[in-house]
Amino acid sequence: MMKKIAAILITIAAFSCNQKAEKSTKSELVNRLESIFYNDNFVVIPDKTFNVVDFGAIADGKTLTTEAIQQTIDAAAESGGAKVIFPAGTYLSGALFVKSNVELHIGEGVVIQAIQNNDYYPRKWTRIAGIEMEWPAALINVYDEKNVRITGKGVIDGNGKYWWDKFWGDPKYSGGMWGEYKDKGIRWAVDYDCERVRPVVIWKSEDVLLKDFTVKRAGFWTVSLTYSTRVHVDGLVVRNNIGGHGPSSDGIDTDSSKDVLVENCDIDCNDDNLCIKAGKDADGLRVNRPAENIVYRNCITRAGHGLITLGSETSGGMRNIEVYGLKAIGTNIGIRFKSAKVRGGLIENIHFHDIEMENVANPFHFELNWYPEYSYCTIPDDIPEEEIKDRWRVLSQRVVPEEKGIPEFRNIKLSNIKVEKAKRAFYANAYPERHIHHISWENVSVEAEESGQLTYASNWTMKDVVLKTASGEPIALTECNNIEQPELIKTNSQTVQEESKLTLEEQFQAINRNADAVIIPINPTEEKALVNGDSTLYSGQFKLYILKQEDATLHFYEPLGDGFYYSEVEIVTSQNGNMIQVKGQKDHDYTILVNRASKPNSIYGADNWSYQENTRQAIIEKKGKNFSIQID
Repeated sequence: MMKKIAAILITIAAFSCNQKAEKSTKSELVNRLESIFYNDNFVVIPDKTFNVVDFGAIADGKTLTTEAIQQTIDAAAESGGAKVIFPAGTYLSGALFVKSNVELHIGEGVVIQAIQNNDYYPRKWTRIAGIEMEWPAALINVYDEKNVRITGKGVIDGNGKYWWDKFWGDPKYSGGMWGEYKDKGIRWAVDYDCERVRPVVIWKSEDVLLKDFTVKRAGFWTVSLTYSTRVHVDGLVVRNNIGGHGPSSDGIDTDSSKDVLVENCDIDCNDDNLCIKAGKDADGLRVNRPAENIVYRNCITRAGHGLITLGSETSGGMRNIEVYGLKAIGTNIGIRFKSAKVRGGLIENIHFHDIEMENVANPFHFELNWYPEYSYCTIPDDIPEEEIKDRWRVLSQRVVPEEKGIPEFRNIKLSNIKVEKAKRAFYANAYPERHIHHISWENVSVEAEESGQLTYASNWTMKDVVLKTASGEPIALTECNNIEQPELIKTNSQTVQEESKLTLEEQFQAINRNADAVIIPINPTEEKALVNGDSTLYSGQFKLYILKQEDATLHFYEPLGDGFYYSEVEIVTSQNGNMIQVKGQKDHDYTILVNRASKPNSIYGADNWSYQENTRQAIIEKKGKNFSIQID
């Protein structure tokens, strides 16, 4: 394990050196942060050590050691400050609170593992996904402290599967609180009510160093830096996709903090890898605290939803941010902006540069109407008053005036970026009232399957920007003003006739040449026939063809939530094709076209149905996500 981590860090260091060689001069912001964090006087700890074994800690992975470790930390703080050390082994623990002038040194061979029980994490006032509230403390906490170090090549194990299953069941999407809340129409509340324990939280603290350790299996966000000043994160490794995929397992989140340097990290997670946030909706606008003076550099991201993400919590605003020397390998999105029409915030003076992306499906994805099912919180009328939680009232509080809730992204520069093997090169969606504007691109090369589209964008400049696609078509523009297009290069790849350009009858014939199809769903966004295992973009309308009176099963996948989790839809015909069952996670208005030589006597479970003599099809209408249709 440690050899692998060492190899990773060598890779990061080599990548870092290459990027630094390319960058001849450093910005004023970078120079200022380096003068703080590379100073020998930054976070100096007295030269004393306290060993947790001397206070009764047992490293067998079974004995709860919270009290012994906390006593060690407290004793070190009371002595005027010291380093807390651990012999190698696994220490099972609940919440620990690192104090001022203390270094928590998690050395090689040491594992601090979270106990899977919320009772061992006292509730603390904090901010969760942009809203202030009481919530369980993290495994490792720095709360209202100064001059703190957490270091070493050991492991902080969030032991998160307990909380993953609590959220969405096992296997995922099979139930849990996610299923319960979704059925009640309050999907937006489950992240707040599920109360999943985070591995590391820095809260309202100053002068903090996090260096070299590994965090794995986070129950929720991995490392959260909130309302803090002068924080240096260096050389962390995050591995959250071990034994499953936890929901919302962000890598490193800087939330309404300032003077922050994150560098030389390697992130594999199941949400935004590197992220900057600043509060949500009415509560975030009330706090009105920006994220500012921040540098993220020389990091690698792997699985996850965002190499670097701004949002979705943007209410307090973001400014003076520089991101460079990053490399994404297979991350779903590269540079990502997320917000919503109730979030507000001014995001400006951001520079992304010297970045590489490979096999990143969406290298530039700017969605300011992000995940409506989650972003727009409304308490359904059928929920009894006594069941409504105080936090739900905070979440659903209206922003007044409404215009204050419209976020603004402006004065953003992207330069010296190389993208290979992407799917959609550019995507942006803002608002007619407030475009995403004054975005400058320089020396950018993108190789992608398609060019992409912009909606409500203005004043984009492109200098030495090259876009290579098979079609050679420009970026599609809707309600945009003064947008420069990149230089377009049509690649030499052999073009193939797409199924989506065939008629449905021709598609059915093509499918039947390869398999004796019984069930064919139609991708409603492209009028394209789907075969077993295909995926589709979400649409409220859906067509389903049942071609033969035979038993069969077909599965396809559709985006769930913000489009980067996918859920399975299963369609089964049984009883010689007379029973049709649909099992999915999202509601659709299904139109099911069933081939029948004669009109059925009755169809049970349908909202409406009819029979067309000319096509010899029963046409069934049904709204839902899990239902059965019986044909007699």
